[in-house]
Amino acid sequence: MTGSLMHKECTRNMKRNGSRNCLNRRSQFGSRERDWLREDVKRGCVYLYGADTTTAIATTTSLASDLHLVLCTVETSASEICAGEGRESLYLQLHGDLVRRLEPTERPLQIVYDYLSRLGFDDPVRIQEEATNPDLGCMLRFYGEKPCQVDHLDRILLSGIYNVRKGKTQLHKWAERLVVLCGTCLIIPSVKDCQTGKVHILPLVGGKVEEVKRRQYSLAFSSAGAQAQTYHVSFETLAEYQRWQRQASKVVSQRISTVDLSCYSLEEVPEHLFYSQDITYLNLRHNFMQLERPGGLDTLYKFSHLKGLNLSHNKLGLFPLLLCEISTLTELNLSCNGFHNLPSQIGNLLNLQTLCLDGNFLSTLPEELGNLQQLSSLGISFNNFRQIPEIYEKLTLLDKIVMAGNQLEVLNLEALNRMSHIKHVDVRMNHLKTMVTENLEGNKYITHMDLRDNQLTDLDLSSLCGLEQLHCERNQLRELTLSGFCLRTLYANSNRLTTVSVYPVPSLLTSLELSRNLLECVPDWACEAKKLEILDVSYNLLTEVPVRILSSLSLRKLMVGHNRVQALPVLVEHIPLEVLDVQHNLLSRLPDTLFSKALKYLNASANSLESLPSACTGEESLSALQLLYLTNNLLTDQCVPVLVGHPRLRILHLANNQLQSFPASKLNKLEQLEELNLSGNKLKTIPTTIANCKRLHTLAAHSNNISIFPEILQLPQIQFVDLSCNDLTEILIPEALPATLQDLDLTGNTNLVLEHKTLDTFRLCVSALAVDNFAEGVGAVYGVFDGDRNEELPRLLQCTMADVLLEELQQSSHDVVFMTNTFLVSHRKLGMAGQKLGSSALLCYIRPDTADPTGSFSLTVANVGTCQAVLSRSGKPVPLSKVFSLEQEPEEAQRVKGQKAIVTEDNKVNGVTCCTRMLGCTYLHPWILPKPHVSSTPLTIQDELLILGNKALWEHLSYIEAVNAVRHVEDPLAASKKLCTLAQSYGCQDNVGVMVVYLNIGEEGCTCELNGLTLPGPVGFSSTTIVKDTPKPTTPSSSSGIASEFGSEMSTSEVSSEVGSTASDEHSTAGLDAGLLPRPERRCSLHPTPSSGVFQRQPSCATFSSNQSDNGLDSDDDQPVEGVITNGSKVEVEVDIHCCRGKGLESPPTLVESSPAPCPEEHPRGLFFGIRRQNSVNSGILLPVSKDKMELQKSPSTSCLYGKKLSNGSIVPLEDSLNLIEVAAEAPKRKTGYFAAPTQLEPEDQFVIPRDLEEEVKEQMKHQEGRPEPEPNEEDRTELSEEFDTAL
Repeated sequence: MTGSLMHKECTRNMKRNGSRNCLNRRSQFGSRERDWLREDVKRGCVYLYGADTTTAIATTTSLASDLHLVLCTVETSASEICAGEGRESLYLQLHGDLVRRLEPTERPLQIVYDYLSRLGFDDPVRIQEEATNPDLGCMLRFYGEKPCQVDHLDRILLSGIYNVRKGKTQLHKWAERLVVLCGTCLIIPSVKDCQTGKVHILPLVGGKVEEVKRRQYSLAFSSAGAQAQTYHVSFETLAEYQRWQRQASKVVSQRISTVDLSCYSLEEVPEHLFYSQDITYLNLRHNFMQLERPGGLDTLYKFSHLKGLNLSHNKLGLFPLLLCEISTLTELNLSCNGFHNLPSQIGNLLNLQTLCLDGNFLSTLPEELGNLQQLSSLGISFNNFRQIPEIYEKLTLLDKIVMAGNQLEVLNLEALNRMSHIKHVDVRMNHLKTMVTENLEGNKYITHMDLRDNQLTDLDLSSLCGLEQLHCERNQLRELTLSGFCLRTLYANSNRLTTVSVYPVPSLLTSLELSRNLLECVPDWACEAKKLEILDVSYNLLTEVPVRILSSLSLRKLMVGHNRVQALPVLVEHIPLEVLDVQHNLLSRLPDTLFSKALKYLNASANSLESLPSACTGEESLSALQLLYLTNNLLTDQCVPVLVGHPRLRILHLANNQLQSFPASKLNKLEQLEELNLSGNKLKTIPTTIANCKRLHTLAAHSNNISIFPEILQLPQIQFVDLSCNDLTEILIPEALPATLQDLDLTGNTNLVLEHKTLDTFRLCVSALAVDNFAEGVGAVYGVFDGDRNEELPRLLQCTMADVLLEELQQSSHDVVFMTNTFLVSHRKLGMAGQKLGSSALLCYIRPDTADPTGSFSLTVANVGTCQAVLSRSGKPVPLSKVFSLEQEPEEAQRVKGQKAIVTEDNKVNGVTCCTRMLGCTYLHPWILPKPHVSSTPLTIQDELLILGNKALWEHLSYIEAVNAVRHVEDPLAASKKLCTLAQSYGCQDNVGVMVVYLNIGEEGCTCELNGLTLPGPVGFSSTTIVKDTPKPTTPSSSSGIASEFGSEMSTSEVSSEVGSTASDEHSTAGLDAGLLPRPERRCSLHPTPSSGVFQRQPSCATFSSNQSDNGLDSDDDQPVEGVITNGSKVEVEVDIHCCRGKGLESPPTLVESSPAPCPEEHPRGLFFGIRRQNSVNSGILLPVSKDKMELQKSPSTSCLYGKKLSNGSIVPLEDSLNLIEVAAEAPKRKTGYFAAPTQLEPEDQFVIPRDLEEEVKEQMKHQEGRPEPEPNEEDRTELSEEFDTAL
């Protein structure tokens, strides 16, 4: 049967989930078909979808689609499949976007195999397996017919079924038809109840809409011209009549000049457009336009007034010659069409003013192009040019050379001298290594030059005496020489500059950016620039700041952070300096005259400050300071009185200092305060006068010694409060909480007792994953997922990636193989959500070393995007990830360029993302790929901790600083909070995600010890779990941001880290705080302690839904899930929760209701995840609701302290979740969703209470209270009001 074509019709109705039309279960193969596939990897199947034959109106209500399964080989052509299926053509849809007709010789199965190979699959057998998965249809789908619709729904203005009569006379009869007013046309099918046959299209532009007087509620629609047609439409009500008359009158009165048919999967221009002679601009971008068809490109000359034509992204391959006959064209866009050359006939377009040829394979331009003397804009970026075309010399109206992303290695300045009309030169992202100047003749014409992302080592542009702006970031420059006659702005960041010479002194210079170089001093000429307003010399080797800089009468913004400055000079009065950033230096004091009348922003974090200068003597009210960041210094209580001199302060950060008190009288005077961060100090109280700060919306004071809850709940604008890791014992929560309150974090206060409250929260675009009982209980998985500005994908990845990894481990033990396949399968499982959205992902897997399973452990890390993992080994950071971005990975940038992606000036692929590898964003394939970077390293006794963070963290903290900041912090929750706080105090204005995993690697294969922990069991297996510390969801923001942490702990035979259990859904039991258990002796996984409280979890069945409520959040009854950071789209999971208790234990652990049992023997160390979110305005937005190790009254409607939803979730350790009946009460009902991995449930494992017995069971549970021996299931913990059948 090799080479033959087998057909198996699997016609059936496949359910869809909302707007998603992805399959949610696999088609079943028979044994004969499976055997046939296994014989040859070149065999496979193609899923053939039936076309929807409904109109765009009815499409939204259609819930069924026919599916045919065609078995074939890679040699089977589309024509063979069409013959077997009785079809005329096959159509291919990529990523749910455009649909194109396959050529008869194209081979569908080979297309699928090639696509999977480009994604990253290497094994032919695995490629064959993946090709049989119907979920692949969200990325690549074949149709037997082109999806047939009257028009796109967004272009339909009005529609309905009415009585219609053709013509002005009464010879024709009235007939009931569907009438659609779409765009500028009236569309009427010729046959009743059929929209796919002959359709009458009546252009209305320039026509008439008149009342039919002889028939009530009737209109006559007439087209323009001598051959005008008329249709009479009778409406049933006056309202319909008036609505149609108003809308149609607008269409008739307009003069159509612009037609946008972009992204319509068109092969030809619609016939009715040729009747509109007034079209001047036609947009056919992103279609599949053909040449020789009735409405193909060869017919566009019929538009006699056409001036603008956009044919970009049509994959034409060959230049349409007949376009050169449209002499009226003034604008022509032919980008991304795969052209290798241009015809000489293009010189006939004498009126052409704009010609865009970006993203092709051009290496030369025809001489005839020089005939276009009116051409004022020519784009040839991302082609294959090796030198500037000489044709530029003839096109004298051009003032710009736009050649980004070509293959230039040498830039000849002498050639530019011959082009006196050229003012702007853009040659970024080439291969420039040298600049050639043949003589000393200067060029006074070029004013702007962009040389970013090249390979220049030395740059001398002193001959460009007219240069006003220069971009030369991300080269390898050591020396830079420029002319200063006209220089206004200079951007030379991220080089290796030691010398920057500008002569003469640039008297017009306003902005100078030299950050991330090797400068040891500020250039003298910069000190003499009289108009300099912005100076950025951060991340250099400066040891001092010149007095002339700080005395400048023009400087408004000075950035000198991350240098070696030990002291700042005395400032003169009346300078205009508004922003000063001196963070990460060696300052021990600030100058006395620092606080001038103009200074509004000061960041002096990460120095050695012991005191602060006073504000202007006798003129306290004149201080303009509004934002003050002093985190991570040595400040004491003596600095607090100085703050009174800044009554306009809005944001104050004093975290990680040595404050022991904050006088009430001083805080009373800071009435304008909006955000206050006092975390990481030694405070015992927050002054009661904080109640006078009526504008305060954020208070962060975690990691102190506060024992009394401050009076902040009465503040009218309070939103976020973080008092975690303190000594609070009790708090009286008012009945009416402030309407603005969004987060109250009280975790880590081990003696705190609270009544349960609920509070809605927001969501973040960063999610985390932590599974400590993974792969038969001897492994652990951690992950961070950052969706940048989308919440949905991080949630989906968080809920499925651990399960996918578990499946892949059963197929391969090779780290690169199972990690790569985990990412690729997760990419597929994103389905339609991953078509337009993308997410960075980082996954870390700790397991016993395959060479010695009883001994050491290994750490395997895989990532795409910008999330990174860093291992601390003897206090030194060991980076384990690779940053996939255009700026930091030249190889990836070269790959994207070679595939003719358009990289915009802000360094984003097609203007969407700076990442070159992500999960999702399938519509940017093949530029954006999901194949991860994978690295493995054996864990040793020197390995202390693992830090996982997203882009926002590593942009503001170096690896070594992050490691040093937390390696001596014993509490992992405090560690993650500290990193989040540092990132925000250092200037982060985005979501910050941090996970800290403390490691305890033993020298031998067993680490059994007293007072230890046993490794919790894996998903689907039992384990002994105990509580050691409570996790914390959030830390309030700094500078209008937010933070969230989670934590838990675990211990293995070789790896000890505190980790929370992770479930695959959003309904978190983060607020369920079980009592503490006595600590059993530590055992390794080879010698476990007999389980006392067994937590058994079946493989989860995650179902996803993109449906959201009107505000973009999930419905109010959705609870966050234990072990999951909840954010993004609605995620529903079926969970089956089991509660068992072992027998024969000497001292079975008991749950403590009122107070937790402290563990003095060993301070909790483990994993925590922290997220903070910044927004563009100075108002904090804090997401999740906090919880603590306190006994709360539980009910099915409440699951976390002050929150129904935990927006970015919280990892709750298994140790905190032993009250499994409470967990069951909080579990969601079974729901269907986007896709599902079915769980095999055992009937005896299901915990079900019939509704008619609920009251009786509740009464029995009440009588069980107070007994010394609790019932096995601890049913007295919760009210079971619903029946659950789920798998956690």
